Amino acid sequence: MARISYVDPASIADPELRRYMEHSQRYGTPRPETQSIRSHVPAVAKAFSRAWERIFRNGAVEHPLKELCRVYVSKTIECDY
Repeated sequence: MARISYVDPASIADPELRRYMEHSQRYGTPRPETQSIRSHVPAVAKAFSRAWERIFRNGAVEHPLKELCRVYVSKTIECDY
């Protein structure tokens, strides 16, 4: 199993990335650990976070349906995490 280090949140200087990290730490979504891994490549972290905001925070779909979609995707790809 690959081991990818976490970026120390205190080392993130980019204000946009800090905001995304602080939000994930406060609310737990997306997971702070995965946000920390994405932060190794700031462009990836920003692209993911912008999409997450548009789809999951500001989308037109109600939250319970989004949760069902997450479960469906997880089961489909046999993700036990």
